[in-house]
Amino acid sequence: MTTLAPARPEADYNHLTAEDQDRFDALMEQADNAGPHDYPVYMTALTALTGVTGEVRKCACSCWCPALFDANAPGVGVIEYGEGFNLGRHQCSWCADQHPETA
Repeated sequence: MTTLAPARPEADYNHLTAEDQDRFDALMEQADNAGPHDYPVYMTALTALTGVTGEVRKCACSCWCPALFDANAPGVGVIEYGEGFNLGRHQCSWCADQHPETA
């Protein structure tokens, strides 16, 4: 039986167990390469794992921020769009405000 994480706007990657971090990384890689039929399945699995709803992303800025968040949340920064892939590189709203980055 799978235990669902409580819904929340952000989560901390470092608070996931090592096993869940591996699962998160694998799901993100699969979502990045998924076709339109499979992509929502990966986002649903990521929501169940992290509690973050929407387009789940890990902050991709150079400060190594562990934030997991919805890419469509207010204030989120886009470092680069995912040309040829599903996932771009995004910054959480705090990092986008404190030190915005571009590709």
